[in-house]
Amino acid sequence: MGELLALTSALCFGVTHFVSGLISRRHHGVTVAACAQTSGTAVSLVPVLLTHAAPAPPSALAWGVLSGVGTGVGVACLYRAMNTGPMSVVVPVSDITAVGVPVAAGIALLGDRPSPSALTGIALALPALWLISRGGTGAHARTEARAAPSALALVAGLGLAVQFFALARIPAGAAWWPIAVSRAASVAVILALFPAMGASVRLPRRAAATAAGAGALGTLAIVLYLLATRQELLSVAVVLSALYPAVPVLLALTVLRERITRPQAAGLLGAGAALALIALG
Repeated sequence: MGELLALTSALCFGVTHFVSGLISRRHHGVTVAACAQTSGTAVSLVPVLLTHAAPAPPSALAWGVLSGVGTGVGVACLYRAMNTGPMSVVVPVSDITAVGVPVAAGIALLGDRPSPSALTGIALALPALWLISRGGTGAHARTEARAAPSALALVAGLGLAVQFFALARIPAGAAWWPIAVSRAASVAVILALFPAMGASVRLPRRAAATAAGAGALGTLAIVLYLLATRQELLSVAVVLSALYPAVPVLLALTVLRERITRPQAAGLLGAGAALALIALG
């Protein structure tokens, strides 16, 4: 059951990032992230109100806040990177980082013991990340054009790694308050990034409605992931949930007709193999 929850979470994450990425092509990614996370916060309050959840212990709320900080940094940088970089490259770069850090933390701090195949997958992820992020072998200007989105994608991956790890530390008896606190913290972080990233609070009504829907689906993905971590090892739940790039990458290549270089294609294949090996472990 834990595997199914994690995979369903991956599907929701994938659709969320694809839709938000499309909006970010025409509007500032940080503004899109703020709108999506605000909607996600509202949705997260529904189970709190319906179940009359008791206040969670301070430690659980602290993990919720930490996960929200990671979410805020992660989605703000991810959607901003999609402003200028191809979705089929930006998403996998962030994903490998988001997977590798929690898996390593699970091994080092939580006593997880992945199989040899999982460890092989972790090792394979590093050269795959390098191939994806190095781009083509063309002109210097083209290389620099890809550098900024790749750097933002790496920061996004670190933020999402914090999100995944912190959510897994929320105890099972903490009910739904930590999720609501996490969503609210993500909004606060994104708003704090507005001046530095030159974002505007304005978003056209149709784009705002679409971003809000994506944010609501993102909260569902978070809930499903949290439930999965209570039935599986962190290192397994993270990797299965992190299969979400398959959705936006395939849609970007087929629907948006994005093009990638041969090294990037090799890197994407390596990333897919790395995730498969870790999941099998």
